[in-house]
Amino acid sequence: MGRGGAPDTDGNDAAPLLASTVSSSGAKNRKNPVTGKPETYGGSSEFQEDDPNLYMGVPKSELLNTPEEGLSETEASHRLTRFGYNKLREKEENIWWKLFLEFVQPMPLMIWAAIAIETLEAFLKSSRGEDSSDSWIDVVVLVILQLLNVLVGFIEELKAGDAIAALRESLKPEATVKRGGRVYNMDATELVPGDIVCLGAGGAIPADCILREGKPIQVDQAALTGESLPVTMHAGAEAKMGSTVTRGEIEATVSATGSQTFFGKTADLVQGVDELGHFEKVLREIMIILVAAGSIICFIVFCYLLNIGVDFWEVLAFNVVLLVASIPIALRVVCTTTLALGCHELAAEKAIVARLSSVEELAGMTILCSDKTGTLTLNKMMLQEDLPIFVKGLNRDDVLQLAALAAKWWEPPKDALDTLVLNAVDIRTLNDYDQTDYMPFDPTIKRTESTVVNKKTGKGMKVTKGAPNVVLDMCDNKAQVAAQVESKVMELAHRGIRSLAVARTVGSPNGPLEFVGILTFLDPPRPDTKHTIDCADDFGVAVKMITGDHKAIAVETCRVLGMGTNVLGTDKLPLMQAQDLEKCTTLGRDYGELCRGADGFAQVYPEHKYLIVEALRQQGFLVGMTGDGVNDAPALKRADVGIAVQGATNAAQAAADIVLTEPGLSTIVTAIVTSRKIFQRMKNFVIYRIACTEQLLLFFFWSCIFYHPSEYNEDWPSYFYIPVIALVTITILNDGTIISVAYDNVHASQLPEKWDLNILYIVSSAIGMTALLSSLILLSYALSSVDPNSSWAAMGLPQLSYGEIQCLMYLKISLSDYFSVFNSRCKGWMWTRAPSVVLVGAFILATFASTMLSVYWPFGNGMEGISWALAFYVWMYVMFWAIVQDAAKVLTYAVLQNIGWVKSVDVIDEAALKRSRDQLFDVQIG
Repeated sequence: MGRGGAPDTDGNDAAPLLASTVSSSGAKNRKNPVTGKPETYGGSSEFQEDDPNLYMGVPKSELLNTPEEGLSETEASHRLTRFGYNKLREKEENIWWKLFLEFVQPMPLMIWAAIAIETLEAFLKSSRGEDSSDSWIDVVVLVILQLLNVLVGFIEELKAGDAIAALRESLKPEATVKRGGRVYNMDATELVPGDIVCLGAGGAIPADCILREGKPIQVDQAALTGESLPVTMHAGAEAKMGSTVTRGEIEATVSATGSQTFFGKTADLVQGVDELGHFEKVLREIMIILVAAGSIICFIVFCYLLNIGVDFWEVLAFNVVLLVASIPIALRVVCTTTLALGCHELAAEKAIVARLSSVEELAGMTILCSDKTGTLTLNKMMLQEDLPIFVKGLNRDDVLQLAALAAKWWEPPKDALDTLVLNAVDIRTLNDYDQTDYMPFDPTIKRTESTVVNKKTGKGMKVTKGAPNVVLDMCDNKAQVAAQVESKVMELAHRGIRSLAVARTVGSPNGPLEFVGILTFLDPPRPDTKHTIDCADDFGVAVKMITGDHKAIAVETCRVLGMGTNVLGTDKLPLMQAQDLEKCTTLGRDYGELCRGADGFAQVYPEHKYLIVEALRQQGFLVGMTGDGVNDAPALKRADVGIAVQGATNAAQAAADIVLTEPGLSTIVTAIVTSRKIFQRMKNFVIYRIACTEQLLLFFFWSCIFYHPSEYNEDWPSYFYIPVIALVTITILNDGTIISVAYDNVHASQLPEKWDLNILYIVSSAIGMTALLSSLILLSYALSSVDPNSSWAAMGLPQLSYGEIQCLMYLKISLSDYFSVFNSRCKGWMWTRAPSVVLVGAFILATFASTMLSVYWPFGNGMEGISWALAFYVWMYVMFWAIVQDAAKVLTYAVLQNIGWVKSVDVIDEAALKRSRDQLFDVQIG
């Protein structure tokens, strides 16, 4: 793929050929037979002929016969109109079918069962000539519960999906294309068949491409084939869209775009399901425990009520609805809403989430392995005046020109070093040379090389630039200059200055290679890096630097940033093959302690980065990894939280869980704080829901079996219960309150978060059992109201009918549930942290509705509304017990901390953190 060295292919007929082909086939204006709209995503299946020589009706031999200078802009525009954008056809889901499926999930099926039972009971009552209006009211309210549960969850999930899609869309893919002899970057969606693209290490392959003449490249096709090792491809091979170049550089001709690509045709096979990680597992475990407990209790109640002669259908309906009411139906809604809101918050902090579960995992991250260049440092090399030369007769400009010749100077620079070198020379002087061969930078050999021929003299030479130790070992004059070179490199490294060696052949490309000189660069730390690392350390996250640079430079950088100076080289870590690393389960045992004790690692290869991350993971740490290059991609993929920094290669972005859109690490600290707040909301929700379930289930278990209203009044039933309609209204209002937890004000923990369900169950029980006790006490007093000598009467409270007692307990249980939200919000007293407006609004709405229903009960079923005075007394009673519940919770946490089960952890002072960050940037601006 030599510049000016390969013969041009005659491509003058490309545009007329396409025009005539389109015209004769009549395909240009062909429309989708279903939608009636023009195809806009790389064609449709109607063009997928069996003839391998045709591409959407056009002969491939003519379509892909692109001249060396590439397509003209006019021809590219014609082809874009004809073949459509290079986008995968988005799968259009039938929203109504998706909504239907939501109604047949396990939880909705339980509600359908309750509706069916109530409906059957209503028909049976009608057939016996009895009044069935109460049963029909139950049916209607159950249907409302079903609709609310499904529709709210469905809408929240749609909103979350739209939000994630919009965030991902903001990561626009780019491609380097050659058109009309000009090489430039463009939106990859505008590529067309026949375009010439430049593929290089770290870049994703933007469309199906046929490699042109050049040196072989290595391509990672794991996303398509599952192969863990890169595949070597030579000229003429077809590289598939969705693959990533891991080594080498070559030009290629686009052979298919959009839905016509291999990836496009098999997209459904390679798209994975977005897992919800640890939180989903926690929710499933909680669901299993609550369903099991609820089922056991309901079975006991069912058997007991049948035994005392209660109607079978009435017992069945009551038990099914009790089970429905006790199980947190809104689990998925809260989970989706909380994480989706978290994605929005992180996006506002310049962190785009590609995998939902990474939000929760970021909250628990304990170690962050960070790439140095471009993450901890500016990645804006400053060329130093100091340029040691080891060949007589050459000056500074000569060495800079040789360094520039070891790059593709007519293309956009591939990295920061090339940018700096090319900006330091007069590009016009480089045009006196033809580049006949080129080997791009490879992280495993740490150098780049080109063969150039002087147009004026016809003389050729090879030029290479790269790591000093690598280049020096190759040079024929090593014996003469080794001592000087090594001494100079070490001196520069101790000052934190990077070195780039330049060498050339003498006489001819195959002549002896001589070490010419050393370019010196300074890549200073970002102004906010030290502050960021200090904050991460305060937040319980250990930051470890991983770099391919010289050990002395790594030590100096660590020292400047206050990270510690225990930097290990690769002599302590083995260089294992990819397939061995993936299978090895003893990395933690063999190298975990070594990696944990190190502050940084120097002169590492991609395999070392993977090993370090995996060894720490096997030690039980939640590991984050930041990076920007193709050499970081394997470790990014393996880490619990892979973070691609701003400006990262396509390969790094594809492997990452979170993509930063702002330079540096400061965004990560903000993201950690945000993720811990999200985690806290989810934990509060779990405590609240378990407490509510305990109160509801155990209250009806206890009241049905151990309370006998007929002993107080012979006209009352032999067991206490409240109608199905009351249970359903509690469930509806509960679910509304639960969703508001996702919007609550919380504080981020100073240390990484983790799930400890045993502690959550203990704390939930402290709240739930106290609420249960208060309910049973009130029920005992209310039932005794018929006795003029009872404590109830002594307090001047009125005698109650059975229907009024039912309404009284309905209001009490409802209010206790809503106050439990505030009990579960913090470890201290509930008034120590102000709730959000949304949470307070949901509380007011739910409690107002419950109070109005208890006073003006409209649904019959034997329940009678209570007086406003009695409702006021219930409010006072519940508020008093809410404080008792809070005291029980505070005492429980104190006991758990005293015995060492729970640590006393401070919260992050976000205001102070913001002030320190603002001051830092003010200093930078000043």
